[in-house]
Amino acid sequence: MEKKLAECLAQCSKTFDYKITLNSDKNPVIKSLVFDSKAVNAGSLFFALPGTHVHGNSFVVEAVKSGACAVVYEGELGEDAVFAAQKSCAVLIQTKSSRFAMSPIAAAFYDFPGSKLCILGVTGTEGKSSTVFFIWQFLRALGKKAGFISTVQYSLGGDAQNNSEHQTTPEAPIVQEKLYRMVQNGCAYAVVEASSHGLSVKTNRLGDVPFDAVCMMNVTHEHLEFHGTYEQYKSDKANLFRNLGVHSHEKFVNGCKCTVPVIAAVNAADPAALYFADAAAGFPLAFFVPPENKPENKNAQAAVSGQPALNEQSVVNAPDKKTKQALLHVDTYTIENVNESGTGITYDLTVRRAKQTKQTKQSAATENAEKLHVQSGVFGAFNACNITAAAILAAAVSGETVERVLPYASALTPVRGRMTSINCGQPFSVLVDYAHTPSSFQTIFPPIRKNAPARIISVFGSGGERDTQKRPLQGKIAAEYSDIVILADEDPRGETPMELLEMIAQGCSGLMRGKTLFLIPDRKQALRKAFALAREKDTVLLLGKAHENSIIYKDKIIPYDEIAEAAAALAEMGFTKGE
Repeated sequence: MEKKLAECLAQCSKTFDYKITLNSDKNPVIKSLVFDSKAVNAGSLFFALPGTHVHGNSFVVEAVKSGACAVVYEGELGEDAVFAAQKSCAVLIQTKSSRFAMSPIAAAFYDFPGSKLCILGVTGTEGKSSTVFFIWQFLRALGKKAGFISTVQYSLGGDAQNNSEHQTTPEAPIVQEKLYRMVQNGCAYAVVEASSHGLSVKTNRLGDVPFDAVCMMNVTHEHLEFHGTYEQYKSDKANLFRNLGVHSHEKFVNGCKCTVPVIAAVNAADPAALYFADAAAGFPLAFFVPPENKPENKNAQAAVSGQPALNEQSVVNAPDKKTKQALLHVDTYTIENVNESGTGITYDLTVRRAKQTKQTKQSAATENAEKLHVQSGVFGAFNACNITAAAILAAAVSGETVERVLPYASALTPVRGRMTSINCGQPFSVLVDYAHTPSSFQTIFPPIRKNAPARIISVFGSGGERDTQKRPLQGKIAAEYSDIVILADEDPRGETPMELLEMIAQGCSGLMRGKTLFLIPDRKQALRKAFALAREKDTVLLLGKAHENSIIYKDKIIPYDEIAEAAAALAEMGFTKGE
């Protein structure tokens, strides 16, 4: 891909303010977009981004010497950088935020690939990756050419590939490049996992992705170290829904001009349901309703919500009164009777579609509800919500009905690292999952506890330089559902590993150090300790790393694959039989 700088800037000039401060008479050919100075080649446009410790402006000299023909920067450049750019004839472009500018420039550079795709977006604290993966599988089952971008994997139109990026939503140039390649590969659809970081105007990673169908899975406290407050976190996520109103949804897909179907799907049980629905005002809505369950552990649930302990009559996952009233005027999909067996999950789905009344011209729920039975080969009762949300969006954009889509649920496969079972012939169960927040712990632990034939041994940690408030809550929930807890490194980053684990241990009341509670920073050794302690029919849960391929420390990044390491540890014990 190549484009003249002047053309690129002209195409996005209304999106952000900038001024050319040096070599305005030059119009170089841009051959690549780069935000890492080490990746600069001849013809690169280099974005000098503010970093945690070092500002990208410090690398401008290095970038232009390596061949950068243009530099986007913020603030002021040093004399050495200006001199180097002048000597190399590199164009210097000053803007208020170089990170914000990446998105419109990248979209223009790649010829606005979002205008040539029907784009589906999924946000939420938990369930995003799985829902994205299920949507992609549903679309492919319907004969649609689709790609996707998620934390775990991605596809540019072919089979899924492992994602080597450490970000749920990669930087804007990577997003736009992947969308461009999907277009080149003949895709009509793109499914994008939309993180709160990616949706925030601070990063603007998804600012120039024109979404057509969107979904909110849930919103719990997470990433407050970035967003500051829960309200800001919620608002940033809702940008996905607000995005529906900023473009026309008229696109040029596979060479044909068309108006793409629009829909917003919302988890009706989430307290923020109406907030997200309001953000998509004026567009078709669908609500999916999780099963209503009594809380098995009042204190753990209170810890997750930040609310006072629930009373005995409280119900988890129940829409509030205002949301129930709203359900009368939109399509609703109510999940009931979720069962899990050795072959996966089954559940019933009641579908009530809204209709227009002649008298009021307002939507009202139909009297006749259709009941569907859904069978899937994926495990985890929580996946009933993920599958249902995926079916709603896939049906809406493809022109099919949910009834037509859901039978394909039987062939769905789980995303790597989500409730992944490792069977090497050992007499105990080993499950790997990405759960790393209090709310995700509260989601996975109760059903596992309910079905576990013996003890539960949990291995997990918490990310360093991230929200510290969640750490004792993680420990509290795990301790109340587990018989043994082993705390190990996740990504300590700049923090001292043992000090981080001690913060989690503060919540593990009732467990005894050296008997039922162990702090073993070395994650490889922690796995081996868990397997050594495991007895016949026990369940070992390995949480937090799942699909990730490394552990990040202050001064190093070590390769690490949880699934491979677990298999290796079992092999050392003499268990090598794979499924």
